[in-house]
Amino acid sequence: MPTVNVSIKWGKENFPNVEADLEQSPMVFKSQVFTLTGVPPDRQKVMIKGGMLKDDDWGKQVPKAGSTVMVMGSANAVVVEAPKEPMVWMEDLPEDEQLTLGTKAYGSGLQNLGNTCYMNSTVQLLYTVEPLRDALQSFRITQPDLSSKLTAATGELMKDLKSGGVPFSPFKFLLTLRERYPQFAQTGEGGAYVQQDAEECWTNIVYTLHEKLKDAEGNSVLDSLFGLTTRLKLKSEESGEEIEETSTSFMLKSNNSMEETSTSFMLKCNISMEETSTSFMLKCNISMEVNHLHEGIKLGLKDDREKASEALGRTALFTGSSVITRLPSYLPVQLVRFFYKVDTQNKAKVLRKNKAKVLCKMELDCYDFCSDELKKQLDGPRQAYKEYQDMLIEQKKIQDTKKDDKPADAGATSGGDAEMKDTTQASTSSVEVNPHTTQASTSSVEVNPHVGALTGRYELQAVLTHKGRSADSGHYVAWTRQKDKKWVLFDDDDLTIRTDEDILGLSGGGDWHMAYLLLFKAITVPVDTPAPKAAISAAPADAVMKDA
Repeated sequence: MPTVNVSIKWGKENFPNVEADLEQSPMVFKSQVFTLTGVPPDRQKVMIKGGMLKDDDWGKQVPKAGSTVMVMGSANAVVVEAPKEPMVWMEDLPEDEQLTLGTKAYGSGLQNLGNTCYMNSTVQLLYTVEPLRDALQSFRITQPDLSSKLTAATGELMKDLKSGGVPFSPFKFLLTLRERYPQFAQTGEGGAYVQQDAEECWTNIVYTLHEKLKDAEGNSVLDSLFGLTTRLKLKSEESGEEIEETSTSFMLKSNNSMEETSTSFMLKCNISMEETSTSFMLKCNISMEVNHLHEGIKLGLKDDREKASEALGRTALFTGSSVITRLPSYLPVQLVRFFYKVDTQNKAKVLRKNKAKVLCKMELDCYDFCSDELKKQLDGPRQAYKEYQDMLIEQKKIQDTKKDDKPADAGATSGGDAEMKDTTQASTSSVEVNPHTTQASTSSVEVNPHVGALTGRYELQAVLTHKGRSADSGHYVAWTRQKDKKWVLFDDDDLTIRTDEDILGLSGGGDWHMAYLLLFKAITVPVDTPAPKAAISAAPADAVMKDA
């Protein structure tokens, strides 16, 4: 009988129907006694059948069902300390703090200082990148230039946002941004500041952080977070010349053109040329042919350019496409909603709603956009992640079967419902997997060599949307996914809880909020992914050879 119910007598107190698991060590039973009596195990004297129970072996002191176990020993004194801070009731809080109490854990809102929603939304997107926040906190100004000042101001703003609570004014950050990039200080009629393009704000802030934010080895932190490397191959049908270009960008777009705001270098050798440049954007056009995000990105990787032909002695048309050679931890994607309208001299908006919706799901798989070399690197982690998902599904089936077979009155005693909840949550999450969802742990199985590796798949973490007819007017807001899987809408200083359905409805059409910038987070192989079967079967043989 592995489990029996006994009564525990401790002084004048009796504790009936205490479950003792005889398959576990007696120390487990003594821990149960500690929770009931407050007597630490090292001070317990547990008497069963006239003998004293040891810590590691039941011996002859195996209790029978219904027997009484005598416990002697003094409990620890419970020290009651006065609260360090006086208790404050909710109704005693200021009205503004009461309004933000439910969203305080998600950060703070930012006050609109006059057409600054573009900046507020951009900052909220950047705030979701936790490694960036950590790197900013360790930044120190070594040179008193404007870029360093903006980087330091960004770190201070992120720290203020983390405190949560009542919305505040980002006035210092705004002044520093306008000092570094005067275009954001443009005024209109009456001297009021005009609306700006959120994408331009993102690009300039990221460019500054890329320049100033370095790791211990002196490398840019932004390279590992947002750096996307692509290789472009172009060929001229007239001359047979080929061009190969490698570039690193910090925002993935899909478009037939590229806005390059950075320097480039070109090396020429006879017929072939290799051009290396750093840019921030590849665009994703919203056209009549594009109905899905995947289609728009694929279209944007195609490229046609006029280049100087050495063979022909004039410019010639080169055609080709790009492939991704390195993926980042966080993947920004821009949906090009605006085009320059000559007659009105502003950035007009494409209001077309895609038939199948650009945001048809919360994940993006970049495998098809990668080079053959990168695909080979991703194959192993992708297979490991698939096996992990299969493992969760199989374990859920087993637990469902056990739950169905369990008597109705015993369902609440084993904690099975709580374990089921954790496992279900883990199976629906792509990145943040609960390490306690499985009974198998890294200590009992071989560690998968692909743990922590990129899979080429990404999950949506934040969306910046625009409502209006042009980029230089209307209103920008940010939608961010929190650790508890809830979505929070940051509309300047107003925070509201949203759902997945609300996010999938941001594809466009009419004057409603339309997705403009998307921020994806990489899905990596979880830590409790089991090792491949071949590696597990080979483990005993390796151990024997090592011992020999």
